[in-house]
Amino acid sequence: MKLLLVVACALVDPDNRVLVTQRPEGKALAGLWEFPGGKLEAGERPEPALIRELAEELGIAVKEACLAPLTFASHAYPEFHLLMPLYICRRWEGTVSSREGQALKWVRPGKLRELAMPPADEPLIPPLVDLLGA
Repeated sequence: MKLLLVVACALVDPDNRVLVTQRPEGKALAGLWEFPGGKLEAGERPEPALIRELAEELGIAVKEACLAPLTFASHAYPEFHLLMPLYICRRWEGTVSSREGQALKWVRPGKLRELAMPPADEPLIPPLVDLLGA
């Protein structure tokens, strides 16, 4: 089975809310909410990949020192196995905006379970709630 490595980020605003993005129509798992991030390119380390993805998807600049690893998900989908580290980030430059037509939502950590999310994202929620509170 193919192993797919992707990185994700819980951007946390000053009100302790977490940003989630909605997968657009035409993509796998369309309509589900997820933490922003994406696939690593060949030879790319997780942190630079996440910095690149956040710039591409959200138009923000993040420094590697502002990314703190929190937890990871390991999930077997029918076609591949996904391994996804989740980073926390509280500081970035620029204003978060949708660069790829995806919907954006700031959510209190305790409300994340109310959203329809991909199976791989769901185990990332309890560590976020433990860290940030509900």
